[in-house]
Formats: sequence, structure tokens, C-alpha cells
Amino acid sequence: MNSHPDGKRRALVKLAAGGALAAAAPMLVPLARAAGSRTLKIGYVSPQTGPLAPFGEADRFIIQQMQAALKSGTAVGGKTYPVSILVKDSQSNPNRAGEVASDLILKDKVDIMLVSGTPETANPVCDACELNETPCVSTVVPWQPWFFGRKGDPKKGFNFTYHFFWGLEDVVSVYTAMWQSVQTNKAVGGLFPNDGDGNAWGDAQVGFPPALTQKGFTLMDPGRFQSMTQDFSAQIAAFRQANAQILTGVVIPPDARNFLVQARQQGFRPKVISIG
Repeated sequence: MNSHPDGKRRALVKLAAGGALAAAAPMLVPLARAAGSRTLKIGYVSPQTGPLAPFGEADRFIIQQMQAALKSGTAVGGKTYPVSILVKDSQSNPNRAGEVASDLILKDKVDIMLVSGTPETANPVCDACELNETPCVSTVVPWQPWFFGRKGDPKKGFNFTYHFFWGLEDVVSVYTAMWQSVQTNKAVGGLFPNDGDGNAWGDAQVGFPPALTQKGFTLMDPGRFQSMTQDFSAQIAAFRQANAQILTGVVIPPDARNFLVQARQQGFRPKVISIG
């Protein structure tokens, strides 16, 4: 059970949501000591290496901003406490993300956890926090793969894990508004991998298919593929057969590059490309 009274816990969550979330560099960052009885510990997990590393590129810069902002500590319950930030690299691996989160909770005894960068990073960290009753704030994941990917019940929600980010409804709204500004046949090719994001974006209930149908677009979804695949010939052939003039999807950076290079080589050149 987390040792903080509810007031202190809410104050810590408010601190995190106010700007701490985007932080990190691969190190323990001790901020200046203040007049509290002990140091408050913030755990942070993000993908700093591996195929998801672009999501962690800003971490080192933001942690420096946090150091400046918290150099005199932070006030909780009328007292000022020094703050330390313990940062872990998920290495773009969901299993490692869960492992380092458990270490931060059980070994380092962090007071609050922050996590950022795709469901493969955020979901296992949030699950570890929910299990161990440790407050957690997450971001850079559409809320659908974060909530439903963790088997969330809308009637219950979660007790210790909090999330802020836009949802797929926002993506669909922005993408289709752009597409409607271009003359196309409204045929869309969907590139959705077999991961948390891809399964949510391609979901027949909460993803792109029903929303695009409602807006007059037709979606060609050739099925899920494994991230870091080397050959996109099957997807490209399906999109060409459907005469898809619009390409959308959500892929990791190496897959985006491989697909686009192979698409050009194989003569698939859509008018519009909108990839998350």
C-alpha cells in the first residue's frame, strides 16, 4: 500500500501533470535539498534506445528544465521537500518496461511514477503501478489503447493510474479534415501493426474503420503485421489493388521508412500520406 496520505498523493499527481511528465535522461538526477524530512522520488520510464527511441529524444532537454524548476524542492502539505528523479530506459521492450517499473516501485520506493511513449512502454508500467498501488501519470499514447489495452472498465476506471493525451477521435478528425481538402477517390490504405497502437487504430469498434465509413471513406486493411518487418510487398499489393489514394496508419519509425521506400520502388504513390 502506498504510504502517502491522500492529500500528499494528490499533490504529487498534480505536480507530475503540471510538467514533470516529459522528463528524463538515463541517470538519477538529485535536485537541490530543501527543508523537508526526506527526499521525494519521481520514477520515469521511457524508450531511450531501440526502435522507439525517437519518443525519448527530448528527455535529456526536459530533465534539465525540471532541474531548474525544482532546484529548491517542491511544496507538499505545507512543507518543502527535495526531489530526485530516477530514470529508466525501457529499451523499447514491454517486458523490460514492466521490470524497471517494478524495480523503481519495490527497490527504489518511488513516490510517483511517470511514463511516456507508446502503449508498449506506458501500459506495462501503468499495470505495475496499479498492482502496487503507486500513483502514475502517463502520456504520448492515445487513450483508447491505454485504457482498453489494459482491459479497463469504463464503469470502474483505475485507482492509481492517470492518463492525459488525445484520443483516436481527435486523430480521425484531423486526418479526415486534411484528406477532404484534396481531390481523391476516398480510398484509404491502413497500415496497422500487431501492437497496442495498431490494434486500437484498426479496431472495428473504437478505431478508424467505423469513423471512416461514417465520413464516406473506404478502408483497405490488409491485416496486422509484426513491427520491424522487412518486406511490405503484401500490404503494398493490397493497397495498389484497392487503388488507395490515401495512406494512413501508425508505425514505428524504422517501419515507416522501410514501407515508404518499398512503396516507391513498387510504384505505389498515394496522393496523401498521414502516418502516426
